[in-house]
Amino acid sequence: MASESHIADSHEVIRVVGARENNLKGVSVEIPKRRLTVFTGVSGSGKSSLVFGTIANESQRLINETYPTFVQQFMGQLSRPEVDALENVSPAIIVDQERMGSNARSTVGTATDAHAMLRLLFSRIGQPHVGSPQAFSFNIPSVSGAGAITLEKGGKQVKERRSFEITGGMCPRCEGLGEVSDVDLDELYDKTKSLQDGAIQVPGYNPDGWMVRGFTESGFVDPAKPIQDFTEQELADFLYKEPTKVKIQNINMTYEGLVPKITKSMLQKDRDSLQPHIRAFVDRAVKFLPCPDCGGTRLNEGARSSKIDGISIADAAAMQITDLATWLDTVDDPSVAPLMVGLRQTIASFIDIGLGYLSLDRASGTLSGGEAQRTKMIRHLGSALTDITYVFDEPTAGLHPHDIQRMNRLLKLLRDKGNTVLVVEHKPEVIEIADHIVDLGPGAGRAGGEVQYEGDVAGLRTSGTITGRHLDDRARLKQSTRAARGVLEIRGATQHNLKNVDVDVPLGILTVVTGVAGSGKSSLIHGNVPGFDDVVVVDQAPIKGNRRSSPATYTGILDTIRSAFAKANGVKPALFSANSEGACPACRGLGVIITNLGFTQTVETLCELCEGSGFSDEVLEYTLDGKNIAEVLAMSAAEASVFFAKGPAHTTLMRMIDVGLGYITLGQALNTLSGGERQRLKLAISMAKKGAIYVLDEPTTGLHLADVENMLGMLDRLVEAGNSVIVIEHHQAVMAHADWIIDIGPGAGHDGGSIVFEGTPADLVASAETLTAQHLREYVGA
Repeated sequence: MASESHIADSHEVIRVVGARENNLKGVSVEIPKRRLTVFTGVSGSGKSSLVFGTIANESQRLINETYPTFVQQFMGQLSRPEVDALENVSPAIIVDQERMGSNARSTVGTATDAHAMLRLLFSRIGQPHVGSPQAFSFNIPSVSGAGAITLEKGGKQVKERRSFEITGGMCPRCEGLGEVSDVDLDELYDKTKSLQDGAIQVPGYNPDGWMVRGFTESGFVDPAKPIQDFTEQELADFLYKEPTKVKIQNINMTYEGLVPKITKSMLQKDRDSLQPHIRAFVDRAVKFLPCPDCGGTRLNEGARSSKIDGISIADAAAMQITDLATWLDTVDDPSVAPLMVGLRQTIASFIDIGLGYLSLDRASGTLSGGEAQRTKMIRHLGSALTDITYVFDEPTAGLHPHDIQRMNRLLKLLRDKGNTVLVVEHKPEVIEIADHIVDLGPGAGRAGGEVQYEGDVAGLRTSGTITGRHLDDRARLKQSTRAARGVLEIRGATQHNLKNVDVDVPLGILTVVTGVAGSGKSSLIHGNVPGFDDVVVVDQAPIKGNRRSSPATYTGILDTIRSAFAKANGVKPALFSANSEGACPACRGLGVIITNLGFTQTVETLCELCEGSGFSDEVLEYTLDGKNIAEVLAMSAAEASVFFAKGPAHTTLMRMIDVGLGYITLGQALNTLSGGERQRLKLAISMAKKGAIYVLDEPTTGLHLADVENMLGMLDRLVEAGNSVIVIEHHQAVMAHADWIIDIGPGAGHDGGSIVFEGTPADLVASAETLTAQHLREYVGA
């Protein structure tokens, strides 16, 4: 009996033995099942490597192996994590912070199946009846056709005429996108000037350059006449004339109107690939307007005509979800009763998870990382599955302190259903509710990767670890605040739920914009501030790059390093690039040999020729101050700042250290960085500009309690260098440290969208009665 009891107990924990993924140093832990476990530690200590790279990765890999080989060949292949043993793992569901993509056709409704159920509902009881569920889909166009086909019957070929018709819901004008693009002509030219006086305001169109001479010497327009005096024909020729052969100074050229010309050369190109000054012009010149045919609903007239109690599917999708829930309760038709049960449960899950302020027609690409993560949770809240391992990556990201309480209830709800909940988190509010805590450290990068503490919250407080020492840290209100050096005027802001907001954003100081999730913070700042001059927006959007991209290439440090090596050794800089002449001939600069095994996992083995460096033997013989190029790229930013004690590389490296990225190695792949690390890397590059307006979107994301103080110091240095800093943030330490707070609310969705407080943090704590004031007052102990 004793042995049977021991066997039963051994299955009550997930046992990890000797995990060495990334910077983990043979970590061994026992994680209780059907409990809530929080993994914490300083940024870069190895939390994500243990939870996502080892436990969740191996769980999903083992599940994939249970599918037939035919199915496996169509699935993403997961590599086997570096771990000696992993026992008692249950199926893992990963709910991460990755944004839901910027697919223009994806909405909150399509991403959660709520819109699919709405389409089925309207196809069954909507009046008039217009067709099947696809007749209400904005991704399916209406098409019809007919033609002759040849069939073989009884050994003879017979021609038959057949026709087909598909009834879709897509608006034909905007093709289901809900908006059409238009060019702001006032940004293209100054109508009070003539062409020869420099009327065209497009970058590169100089009055004496060939781009403008094509217009002035074409004969279609009068170059000396102000554009406002052009005849209707001249204006049409100037702006929209189709490509026409002309001869200018005996040179055969093609004349084309200004609008199609810049559309091809600038507007149709990838925005991120454009030079900064051209990108700024494109952002000013192109306006996206609601489609005039469908009113922005994406649906054609037929889909909008079918209604239930006077409500069309477009009306239902545009409702705030709390209002949609109320309307669904009025739909009482026995023929769709089973469908209504599922639809009401899905809509109720939105409200339970704190997303009741959204609408189903909201583009999924506009959701924040926190909103995207909670949207992914919806399909799991009503699930009947138990004994599942749910893995969360900082579920409180983007959440106001008021909303964190609700998130905590959801995490405990999943646990109480009999699931194992693993959370990577830094917030004290989440650590407090944990049944079990795993604290990794002691430092970041190579200085981390070891378990510092395992146990409950009480034990963590007395453990002496960095997390334990900082768990009860509380920032104090500033004794004195800086005075603004001007204001940035925002007038009549109406994006999303904003209610004609007028606000003056102070310049030359640290301003924090806060409010509950969905109150309108991002709409106010991202929707209005970037339109002003000298604005640097630093968000958490993914950095474009492949496995060959690294912090060294992204920041431009590698160019300086290659030049230094080339100068010291008298050779070409290209020799010190693993993507060029210096690449190892066996692995072509990757450092690993990749073997594709079809439907089974792809195998990566260390390149024996270059031993993982990616460089050829010839290149590794060249040194700079005793180090070869591979050894330099293996340095952390902090180590490299000492090695490069001066010059542009040192300046950039010090900025990386300032933003808390001193532990990242120069050659680390960009796709291994977290959202918070990506944002701070972008910030490190952007900090070179002086006298600018910096807009930071939740810069504390991914930061340990001990790192927040360093971040506050960095924000102060930005302001003291003559910049204005606007931070969208919920972290109470940042609020307390601000010079000025703009609080938006009072609630979310149509209950928000108004300025409920403007002033200093001290005034907010002393007199305001907003949700932010209540939580900040509690935080600072006032």
